[in-house]
Amino acid sequence: MLRYLNVVAILALIGSAIYAYSIKYETILFAEQIVKMKNANQRERDTIAMLRAEFAYLIRPGRIQALADKHLDLKQLSIDQIVQPQDLPEKAPPVDSIGKKLDMLGLGEATPMPRDTTGSIRGTTPSASTRQGTR
Repeated sequence: MLRYLNVVAILALIGSAIYAYSIKYETILFAEQIVKMKNANQRERDTIAMLRAEFAYLIRPGRIQALADKHLDLKQLSIDQIVQPQDLPEKAPPVDSIGKKLDMLGLGEATPMPRDTTGSIRGTTPSASTRQGTR
């Protein structure tokens, strides 16, 4: 019986050592993955910063003006091209084109019925017999 307990104790010790080493190596693996992710994150941040700097360089007003002068053949702005707000035409009134088409087809309501303040149509109150039937 004593040898059996010794063998079980030795097997338990070997099992716990294997378990401890497996946890240790998993921890090392996860730590390496974290370092790789941090490095990848930093590379992405550096790439974003570089792209922002390139974008700022490309949208400089002086560069865009030089490219416009070179490729667009634009004329200089003259003083007679500038218009004052009061010289602009008035805004056109809104047009109900669908309503006009319906009227032309005879499907539209030429004169809409007046509505009271509740939104219901005047003169269409329920009759006394209808009111009595709903009670």
